[in-house]
Amino acid sequence: MKDIHKQAFIEEATELLSELESTLLDIENNPEDKELIAQIFRALHTIKGSSGMFGYDDISMFTHDIETVYDFIRNGKLNITKSIIDLTLEARDLISVMLREESSGKKADESKIKEILTSFRKIAADLNANSEVKTEKKVLPEKKNSKASAVPEQIYFISFTPAPDILLFGTNPLLLLQELNDLGELILLGKFNQIPSIENINPEKCYLSWEMLLKSDKDIDAVKDVFIFVEDQCELIVEEVDKDGKLKRGEDYKDFGKLLSDVAKTKHPDIKNLLVEYESSASAGNYYRKLPEENKNKKEQTEHIRESDTVSSLRVSAEKLDELVNLVGELVIIQARLSQSVFNSQDQEMISISEEVERITWSLRDSALNIRMLPIGTTFSKFKRLVRDLSKELGKEVELTTDGAETELDKTVIEKLNDPLVHIIRNSIDHGIETPALREQRGKSKTGSVHLSASQSGGNVLIHIKDDGAGLNKNAIKEKAVLLGLVNENDELTDSEIYSMIFAAGFSTAKNITSVSGRGVGMDVVKRAIESLRGTIEVSSEPEKGTTITLKLPLTLAIIDGLLVKIEDDHYILPLATVEECIELTKEDVANAHGRQLVNIRGGIVPYINLRNKFRIKNERPDIEQIVIVQANGNRVGFVVDTVLGQQQTVLKSLGKFYKNINGVSGATILGNGTVALILDLQKIIEGEEIEEKALVN
Repeated sequence: MKDIHKQAFIEEATELLSELESTLLDIENNPEDKELIAQIFRALHTIKGSSGMFGYDDISMFTHDIETVYDFIRNGKLNITKSIIDLTLEARDLISVMLREESSGKKADESKIKEILTSFRKIAADLNANSEVKTEKKVLPEKKNSKASAVPEQIYFISFTPAPDILLFGTNPLLLLQELNDLGELILLGKFNQIPSIENINPEKCYLSWEMLLKSDKDIDAVKDVFIFVEDQCELIVEEVDKDGKLKRGEDYKDFGKLLSDVAKTKHPDIKNLLVEYESSASAGNYYRKLPEENKNKKEQTEHIRESDTVSSLRVSAEKLDELVNLVGELVIIQARLSQSVFNSQDQEMISISEEVERITWSLRDSALNIRMLPIGTTFSKFKRLVRDLSKELGKEVELTTDGAETELDKTVIEKLNDPLVHIIRNSIDHGIETPALREQRGKSKTGSVHLSASQSGGNVLIHIKDDGAGLNKNAIKEKAVLLGLVNENDELTDSEIYSMIFAAGFSTAKNITSVSGRGVGMDVVKRAIESLRGTIEVSSEPEKGTTITLKLPLTLAIIDGLLVKIEDDHYILPLATVEECIELTKEDVANAHGRQLVNIRGGIVPYINLRNKFRIKNERPDIEQIVIVQANGNRVGFVVDTVLGQQQTVLKSLGKFYKNINGVSGATILGNGTVALILDLQKIIEGEEIEEKALVN
């Protein structure tokens, strides 16, 4: 049980650290935004409190001094600066390492921890020293009028009812009460009426609750922050007591009436003295024995709301989701076999049942896949820090903007997309964005821009990475390609073909090798990573205006819509997303092409690849074949097959480690009749044909 709660804490703390980083980057441009400052403080406060609960005392102590500085900032005693933000980002990275020390085996740098703590303590010490100087200069000479300059105090009413299982999460309510007491002057009235008889007591449950009065010079947000990391594990009410000793919901707390009234009449005296008189009154006895009926009803309503909030969302491990999708995939295969068998039997009643099973299976498939869908903004937000640190390292000013963060992708795709995007953004900043001085010479803003956007297009997601830098130098790229032997000097190439050279292994036009780029490693890795996701990558560029790289990715890798085709007795699947149309190919069409694999489609010439020849199937070709026309890298290419059978719901299966490197095949699926069909990687087949043609020419 402890391991489960500890893992939940690590996941929530990781989310908090991600939110903290994002907020710190936002506040850099809006240093006066009080809401952002409050978000940072709450994140630090939650991390400090909850880490102590789960045994991460080093994180709790480390975060304490950082939280102190942000408390000064929140109260307007200190201005947030770039150096403080830099320090906090470094501290955030160290907390992340400390959080995963057990699983990763990587230890946080002790010297760095001491350095950061020393810096934060110096900030706090300097502020306190300045405050003391001001006090000596201004307050001491006016000692007689000190009452006029005193900070106004406020009385707060607090009702705190912990959840019965709060102790199981490592929370000690008494520590929270002690923290409240540190804010000012506190009186507590305990409620014991929920304690069962001794034989029914469970020592792991909390049966106590408290109602309190607190006199403090802190604002109401500071009081609520004490409970910030247990707010989902308790019922909490915090209200200000007005000058007449009344609450907005005072009728619910009749037993507090006399005490609140006395507090108001005495104008906030030492409120602990009032407790003696209050405890001797009859109302106090009633208070301990029985809650007012209307308060009990409100308690039941609050518990109902908490139950609703609890069941509205669940945290489920990725392994369980993967298992669910795998089972749904198996169900899709079985359903296809059932439909095939029933169709052959021509039993109308069974056909009707089969169609209903198919409808439910498809709905279940869509629901299971939707569970794995995540907004791509979770990935986009990580790159703000990358752009900030990299632009600082390169001496450039770069701003990252995003659009379409709500666009959803399968979690597997998102996880594998991070590294390719890092490579692309690094190259955009290093090669694309000019230095501030050069940008001004060219009439541009000193600050460069990298824009990330995402949008859904059918069964795919398009991701654009656009910069407003110098653009790609076509001549330099071609010269380098000739030098590497990728093309001949006299070859006539389109812009798209020239730009695609940057994805060749070892290709780089950088004159100097830096820690960021120049070794020709990166963009070839990007291309392989995107292709492993069954995606494509395209580049467009304009001199002095910038470069745009477009990634086209499938929504999910688990199940795809495919076009089922047949050659002899073998079945193959072509990804339906790339298919444009299907046409017939007769022997006359082949003869008219005079040995060239070209076909005329409505006045346009389209090249085609004969899969029968590709797979070395030597039986005689049928009189009429089918050409499946697909779109690949902006060009139309045909694939010749014997027969097109139609659309097929395709569950992807791995071929296993012995067949993982087969060029042109991305996986397999099981058909309704139980046979295996290979899923073709059309882009790889096209590239292989181009390589074969060049080899024949040479």
